[in-house]
Amino acid sequence: MTWQAELDELRAREALARQMGGADKVKRQHDAGRLTVRERVDALVDEGSFHEIGATSGKAQYDAAGKLTGFTAANCIFGRAAIDGRPVVVCGDDFTIRGGSTEATIKEKTVMAEQMANEFRLPIVRIIEGSGGGGSVKTIEMTGRANLPGRVGSGQAYYLATVNLGTVPVVALGLGSVAGLGAARFAASHYSVMTKTTSAMFVAGPPVVERIGQKLTKQELGGWEIQTKAGAVDHAVDTEEEAFACARRFLSYLPSSVHELPPVVPCDEDPKRRDEALLKVIPREGRRVYKMRAIVETLVDKGSFFEMGQMFGRPIITGLARIEGRPVAIMAGDPYHYAGAWTADACAKIIRFVDLAQTFHLPVVHLVDCPGFLIGLEAEKTATIRAGVRAMAAINQTTVPWCTVIVRNVFGVAGAIHQPTGRLSLRYAWPSSRWGSLPLEGGIEAAYRADIEGSADPKAKLAEIEHRLNQLRSPFRTAESFWVEEIIDPRDTRKLLCEFSRLAGPLLTPGTSAFMMRP
Repeated sequence: MTWQAELDELRAREALARQMGGADKVKRQHDAGRLTVRERVDALVDEGSFHEIGATSGKAQYDAAGKLTGFTAANCIFGRAAIDGRPVVVCGDDFTIRGGSTEATIKEKTVMAEQMANEFRLPIVRIIEGSGGGGSVKTIEMTGRANLPGRVGSGQAYYLATVNLGTVPVVALGLGSVAGLGAARFAASHYSVMTKTTSAMFVAGPPVVERIGQKLTKQELGGWEIQTKAGAVDHAVDTEEEAFACARRFLSYLPSSVHELPPVVPCDEDPKRRDEALLKVIPREGRRVYKMRAIVETLVDKGSFFEMGQMFGRPIITGLARIEGRPVAIMAGDPYHYAGAWTADACAKIIRFVDLAQTFHLPVVHLVDCPGFLIGLEAEKTATIRAGVRAMAAINQTTVPWCTVIVRNVFGVAGAIHQPTGRLSLRYAWPSSRWGSLPLEGGIEAAYRADIEGSADPKAKLAEIEHRLNQLRSPFRTAESFWVEEIIDPRDTRKLLCEFSRLAGPLLTPGTSAFMMRP
């Protein structure tokens, strides 16, 4: 006697689960330009590596004799898999079953996915579509009561999602309409990607928002341009396949958990590589812009720069890269946006980014061009100074190795935090560097008003003062007092950054950070 009958029933239940919401719902998903959750998992992970857990969870129907007559799977699938040979946890919403809403949700699956990532110390990728198991007004009628949001159910899942931010890499892919708890799970990540034409994210969707007098389409309310510019989502791509590629690439720079160090890959590039273009990339005219991203690409291993949050906090560029095969976190001022002055948004971006570097033991390379905090009425309305001192605190709290390269401007309070204070960090300056309490432009008129107004030729007097002060603010004058340690040939920057990455390696220590990473 064998257990073949039970195994046959198991296979039958698994086959029913793989049908998801049925052929008509699968077709509807495809017609909308979206893959099903099972297709998404297959496209994301290494071929044949997905080990599903809880495939037969759901709601079954039985006849009078207790025989299975129908089965609707839970609208969440999860399991272990591999990405580039490294184990991960994948958890995905099945929109073909009740639109991903709570009526078909078994919350324990989401909770266990987060627990597994945390306790096995594995990265987790959340594929989110729908409310992510959040509530529905139908829930009241189905259960006969209203749920109090909090400790149990979704509250437990979100608690674990928060804990995981300080433990393992978390990637969220928004590949359809994402609302409510789904939006919270989407935002509670280290890196998030949405598709441009087939996804949107919001706390509450258009039908609910219309009740407060705002009639908007999904894209108008929470499309990619809204969310990436607001900083709620890191990146937007045209296709789901591009989203999967972004997830894989992001994870390649990070350890599987904070209890490991970032992976080092072989590199056959010359560490002493010199680019002659660096001699003339910075204009002599201080008001002219230049392309900082081109400088970053020149200094790091070729093709390794992976930018994050490009549409948000645009005076600062942030991303991951490799130098001699070693992962680093890159920050760089962008003169194309407010001349690189730190806005409130830029400060929020910096805080989140240096927290990421600190959490996952990434040395920081900071290419500086910062004329200070943004000034004016808009800066005051957005509490730029409060955001700025929070950014200063975040940088000063870091313990990972830090290397600063001053490319052009360093002024004001924002300029003062171009490196952590109170501990050693390496610092180099290009000959194009300029610094001070504030830029001369605009400050001379205030400081020398009496001299200028009392002159027979105010314009000539202003020009004379500018010329005199420009000579005094030469970086070589500063170097005489050792206020700047090294002024370097820009072409030697990569060689010095390679040396920094080698020096930083032995200083990196696995383990949890002194403070919890916040989304």
